[in-house]
Amino acid sequence: MMPMPVVAPVEHYRIADYRRWEGDWELIQGIPLAMAPSPGIEHQRVARRLLRELDASLDDCPRCEALHEIDVEFSDDTVTRPDVLIICFEPDGDRITRTPALIAEVVSPKTARRDEQTKFQLYREEGVGYYMLLYPSQAKAKIYRLVEGEYRKVGDFQRESCPIRLADCTIDLDIARLWGR
Repeated sequence: MMPMPVVAPVEHYRIADYRRWEGDWELIQGIPLAMAPSPGIEHQRVARRLLRELDASLDDCPRCEALHEIDVEFSDDTVTRPDVLIICFEPDGDRITRTPALIAEVVSPKTARRDEQTKFQLYREEGVGYYMLLYPSQAKAKIYRLVEGEYRKVGDFQRESCPIRLADCTIDLDIARLWGR
């Protein structure tokens, strides 16, 4: 009789654990993912420009607001910290516990797999209406819209404008402004 292989138990963490950790982490389906080192200069510039563009575009929208680097608690074992997001609801307290209308991630070589695969699937499953992947090194944005439970690519944008249709407003996002002068 052959011995049974020993399988290491997989640790599964919850938000209560996450809140006690030091440093910057995300928690995706119970698995902790480190967010260190902090984002680089170009990453910060692109995220800041996007936040500025979205914030200005939402001035006349009574329900929606753009936020950055805030935890989104999707479930008891899943918390992400998107670079930029839009919510179209009044938050319940000091945390985001409902699904954002839009999430944008600035992609770097270190975060590409997580942003393009893990978070793409997660945000689709959680019903995030728009998912933007921003590639500073290529001055390119890939924008996806949730249609019937699947992400459909709106397009690849470099210097064009892209309409973002939210529940109560439409943003005409000028992608060229994200890449600087």
